Amino acid sequence: MVLPILAAVALLAGCEIPEGRSPGEPLRVVTTTGMITDVVERVGGDRIQLHGLMGPGIDPHLYRASAGDVRRLDSADIIFYNGLNLEASLGRVLEEMRVRTETVPVAEALPRELLLEDRDVAGAFDPHVWHDVALWLRVVEIVAQALEGADPEGREYFRANATHLMEEMKELDLWIRTEVARIPEERRILVTAHDAFGYFGRAYGFRVEGLQGITTLTEAGAGDVQRVARLVEDHGLPSIFIESSRPRRNVEAVRAAVRARGVGVEIGGVLYSDALGDRKSAAGDYLGFMRENVRTIVEALKEPPTVNGTPGRPWT
Repeated sequence: MVLPILAAVALLAGCEIPEGRSPGEPLRVVTTTGMITDVVERVGGDRIQLHGLMGPGIDPHLYRASAGDVRRLDSADIIFYNGLNLEASLGRVLEEMRVRTETVPVAEALPRELLLEDRDVAGAFDPHVWHDVALWLRVVEIVAQALEGADPEGREYFRANATHLMEEMKELDLWIRTEVARIPEERRILVTAHDAFGYFGRAYGFRVEGLQGITTLTEAGAGDVQRVARLVEDHGLPSIFIESSRPRRNVEAVRAAVRARGVGVEIGGVLYSDALGDRKSAAGDYLGFMRENVRTIVEALKEPPTVNGTPGRPWT
């Protein structure tokens, strides 16, 4: 699928470049993930015309650009995407478009010393930076500076919006720290469908174990299921979690494997990992997305395992 899309990019590159904006016309902005879209929308406000490519429940690792996406990207004044190979094949499309359109890979713009290395791929970094609110706050500044550069007349407007959003995010970060303190340290182990919560774990004091690695391009195997099942049993975890953008079958397989060992474990709920929730839901924007995840995690892990209403008993 990548080659035809790159061919479309090459074809568009040979076409006449779209005319610039008329005075007073909003910036034409395209974004990839919902987390980026939300930040750009909050900072850009009514000075931008925004199109987000990836809706609720979309896995950016597996996303494939359509011909319509390429046309939208080609007509944009500025494009924001995550980078660090999160968007996989779409990232290659964006690399091709850099020669004629301003593109901003927000995660790649962060200082390298703040990034987590990919444990499975030498020289690569974990792209899931938004799960650390203090780190994602830096992305707000990156977005504001890029919009100011593209629309200097809107500088004060963009700056005011960014400042307001960053204050909200600082409050969110403090709230998360207060909430996770309700979980005993020995139960701050987060088991999910894939390894998307490394930054969350580093920021808020969790050990994180995913059935799959940082990317979802490869499937979890039986060995992964048994590895995670042993971890759940050894630590007496009350809950494990599915993700909104991943099939639940692998996590259900872990649950079954744990129960086959005579131990009870529950599905603690759905976490939003790589995509926001539905626009009208509580997780429909970044702040709500983080709050919903934290509420789900805290409620599922704060109490010890219970089986048939009795704490700590083997599953029968």
